[in-house]
Amino acid sequence: MIGTVMESSHIPMIKWALAFHLMASSKKGYSAHQLMRTLGLGSYRTAWFMAHRIREAMFVPDPEPFGGKDKVVEVDETFIGKPESIFVSGKGWQDKRGTATKRKVMTLVERGGRAKSFKVKDLDIKTINKVLWRVNHSEGEYVRGDVTTNTVEGFFGIFKRGMTGVYQHCGETHLQAYLNEFDFRYSNRVKLGVDDAERTRRAIKGAEGKRLTYNPARSAQSDRVV
Repeated sequence: MIGTVMESSHIPMIKWALAFHLMASSKKGYSAHQLMRTLGLGSYRTAWFMAHRIREAMFVPDPEPFGGKDKVVEVDETFIGKPESIFVSGKGWQDKRGTATKRKVMTLVERGGRAKSFKVKDLDIKTINKVLWRVNHSEGEYVRGDVTTNTVEGFFGIFKRGMTGVYQHCGETHLQAYLNEFDFRYSNRVKLGVDDAERTRRAIKGAEGKRLTYNPARSAQSDRVV
């Protein structure tokens, strides 16, 4: 379809529709290997690129501000991946201690609403403020009443189980794309009145006006790092 992420694809539309449904309806994701087997695709590379095109369709570039009157927005950070390794004389290769060398993620979750996640380079005040400007502070306050991060921690739990159990590995370049995928499903979940069919329709609609060629797919999300 011209003018969509499916442009120039030789994959039949029926398989595209099924792929959108599988990725939109699987809470913890649907791997390229699974797509390849389920759809009978010719290669893993084809399935991998197909999955990334669907993630691009799920990406919401300019969401409405979070929060507002009587709304609570939780913000928290998490760390993804293994620490870098260093060689220690007499001990061999050892993981560096702490989380400094892991990939860093910040997520906003509106209670009873949407989620928006960002791969960040640092967790300093400057970076945190860049993320927080997406919160609607028109009421003149940041916190009121029940102060917890239970909701955003629940989001992280789903994301990490999906990354560990389904995708198993995610390179530095593509982390934001996977975050976009999990944000999309969370922001269009059953508790918000969005069933699998409607979620699939919204994902397909998001394919309009977007293009993703194979080479840029390897770095398309890297310029979205905060």
